[in-house]
Amino acid sequence: MHKSLVNSKLSVSFSLEWLLLSAIAVAVILRILNLGSREFWYDEVLSLLISTGQKGAYNSPGDAPVVLAEYTSLLKLPVEAGIREFFLTLGQLFRSLLGGEPHPPLFFLSQHFWLRLFGDSEAATRSFNTLLSIAAMGSAYGLGRVVLGNRGGLLLAALLGINPFYLFHSLNLRMYAPLVLWATLSAWSLLHLIYQQDNHNRRNQLLWNIVLIGSVAAGLLTFYLYAYWIITLAVLVLYRDRQHWWQHALRLGAGVVLTFPWVIWGTLKQLRNADLKRFGAAPEVGSVWLNHLQDVAQTLGINLLIGDWVSSLAPISITMAGCLVILLLLICSISLWHRGEQKNLGVALILGILPLLLALGVDIATKKFTLGFGWGRTMIIILPGCLLLLTLWIERGIAGQWRTPVVASLLLLYLTISIGDFSLRQRSVFHAVADLIVKDGNQPTLIAMNSKAWGHVMRLAYYIPPQASVMLLAEKPANLATSLEKVLKDKAEQYPRLLWLDSSDPVWSRLDTEAEIERENQKIQQLLSSQFKLTNTQNLLGTMSLDKFTAKLYTHLPKT
Repeated sequence: MHKSLVNSKLSVSFSLEWLLLSAIAVAVILRILNLGSREFWYDEVLSLLISTGQKGAYNSPGDAPVVLAEYTSLLKLPVEAGIREFFLTLGQLFRSLLGGEPHPPLFFLSQHFWLRLFGDSEAATRSFNTLLSIAAMGSAYGLGRVVLGNRGGLLLAALLGINPFYLFHSLNLRMYAPLVLWATLSAWSLLHLIYQQDNHNRRNQLLWNIVLIGSVAAGLLTFYLYAYWIITLAVLVLYRDRQHWWQHALRLGAGVVLTFPWVIWGTLKQLRNADLKRFGAAPEVGSVWLNHLQDVAQTLGINLLIGDWVSSLAPISITMAGCLVILLLLICSISLWHRGEQKNLGVALILGILPLLLALGVDIATKKFTLGFGWGRTMIIILPGCLLLLTLWIERGIAGQWRTPVVASLLLLYLTISIGDFSLRQRSVFHAVADLIVKDGNQPTLIAMNSKAWGHVMRLAYYIPPQASVMLLAEKPANLATSLEKVLKDKAEQYPRLLWLDSSDPVWSRLDTEAEIERENQKIQQLLSSQFKLTNTQNLLGTMSLDKFTAKLYTHLPKT
């Protein structure tokens, strides 16, 4: 009887571990399969522009048409004849960062060298972040193992790998995938040093010191809000190993000191040049406290449940998802407290909730709403800690016979959301524009677009083949009709085709009312109808308002 019970427990454990290993394998496969499955979105093409070192060469289109292929060349590394040109390109990259970019240099510098090795295709540029996200899964395993043992490590790695929000950012040419790596790596190394204080293996201690110091420095040089995470690690030291606080303080301090050259030379210049007013603007309506609470709920809901679906959902739906997540975390915490897991619960809450509370406190003190900026990604550092809390609850708060069904259900939920995101949502807006351009051969085409936003301009330049004979007139919505009239006056025959690309979200130059939009559209329609024939109309939809366009293709009417 006793032997049968032991065999039953081993079988359950074995099957659960195989389930977790399978989930980790699926997470890796999903990343590989989706490297090039979707277009660059607005911010990604800006990352590519900065990483090539040619952002400084970008000039916003004026009131006359420009050759679109001239912008295409900015998305590739410049031609270099020798080592001198190589360093000139690096200098241009750093000048780009200092001239208004609000982020530190490590992500863009690493992407620059990755471009040199593998090129500028979607799959190639995203592959570096994908590798770092797989490394983050490995460090999540280490973090879970140091707290809960081998199975806890596997569970945390599987949850992070399948998590919809992190899967999206693992395939995103931005700095958020490496940020999670630096967070998990620093937490893992710090807890290892705390729990292994009596280990006198100097080589081993040196290795973990280097990992901790390096991950702290790398995190700060990737994203400035990583400072919240360093404060969180300091609080973790006081909670778990106050006796040796000064040793840990030296380690954390050494990581911060390594960033001083950039802080002194670069950060101060960035602060002078950056347009920080666009981050965390206060909402115009509603209770201030209610807005703060909504930001907290939405951040948790996005990170732990809905992922990139946030760009297509109404705010009330996101808030409700956040409330469900908060309820689940409360249930987990209460259950663990009653089961005597106060120490591990404290670790998970510090890593998962404290950074969010720090950001909330800063928002309240500065009367800002940075938590609501960026659809949850500015607080992606909370993800490992929140998932650690779920892992702890599953391992220590759930009866053994229910553990496997709960894990399977949670992984299936994450997998369904993730696969639905990549298979059900349209992400081929600018491919469709390129198809319209090349459909009838290489006829000279004028694209008239009611947006000067560089994310729109550069996405056109990336996806429309540079050999196509395309001129671009990109103007603010209020000025497009006037500029187009000047361009077409006595010169309409130069453009056998004209593509009117009407953006529903021109970013920085939106018209105030629907009446104004309708009036400007009527001006353009009247202007074109006298010289062109409408041959094709397409409504182009993506995953966010920035991707919503109406494309109208016109052919020039011969003179009679």
